[in-house]
Amino acid sequence: MIEVMAAGLHTSIQDLGRYGYRNLGVPVSGTMDQAAAFRANKLVGNPSDCAVIEFTASGPILSFEIDAVVAISGALFTPKVEGVSQKLNIPFRVKSGQVLSFDTPSAGIRGYLAVQGGIQTQEYLGSRSSYEGITPFGRLKKGMRLPIRALFDASVVSISSEVIRSNFDSMEVEVTKGPEYEALSESVRSMLVSGDYKVGVQSNRMAYVLEHAIEISAKEIITGPVQPGTVQLTPSGQLMVLMRDAQTTGGYARIFQLSERAINKLSQKRSGMAVRFQLVDFQNNDK
Repeated sequence: MIEVMAAGLHTSIQDLGRYGYRNLGVPVSGTMDQAAAFRANKLVGNPSDCAVIEFTASGPILSFEIDAVVAISGALFTPKVEGVSQKLNIPFRVKSGQVLSFDTPSAGIRGYLAVQGGIQTQEYLGSRSSYEGITPFGRLKKGMRLPIRALFDASVVSISSEVIRSNFDSMEVEVTKGPEYEALSESVRSMLVSGDYKVGVQSNRMAYVLEHAIEISAKEIITGPVQPGTVQLTPSGQLMVLMRDAQTTGGYARIFQLSERAINKLSQKRSGMAVRFQLVDFQNNDK
């Protein structure tokens, strides 16, 4: 077991997501930065669909009740075992009775903790991803105890993985044209791809709000399907990028669709950071 001594900020259990229930209005959920979660799982020898702990801006404080091999990836946090700093993107051991904590990140905002064998909370609709209303809890709270498997490989995995700093620093997020893109006027289309935006403070796992001062808007549509990465433009000019906990339908114009790589990148942007759309051809969209 792992005991949550302090939950940190927006800390939850996530895996690759909950699929097959969108027709019932159930969001996909799953890790916001899936590349970082995949990296953390790989480092400890887990399959990519193992559940991890996702935390935002402020990491949790965790007490381990059994020996474990762990790896942390994503934002540039400094993990510490009993106050001793550990490296990111390199697996290390935490012994029974030891406490794992985190300093605030120097870049990025979301971190991922993978434990060898995966976090073994109960599955709901085929996934361990936390989502209020589907799972018994959304975010982790102090005092919770998370089941993990006993250490099955005492040796630390002898691989490491480097993170490209531009994933945190680059403004550009790749998008393809959405269903209502062509209905926009030429001037609005031009402003959308030339404008700079700032991540709003209201941004969360459901949607990122992009603040701007340009004159853009779009008419409402008959409710249609949306998915993580859909960019919506409202009649009042508000821009929203739907994220992993997004609803399944919406009535605002779907002007862009982010690539998977762009969703990962955007999920590491904190409020106030600048963003710019980079329109790419669908054939060249790197998933």
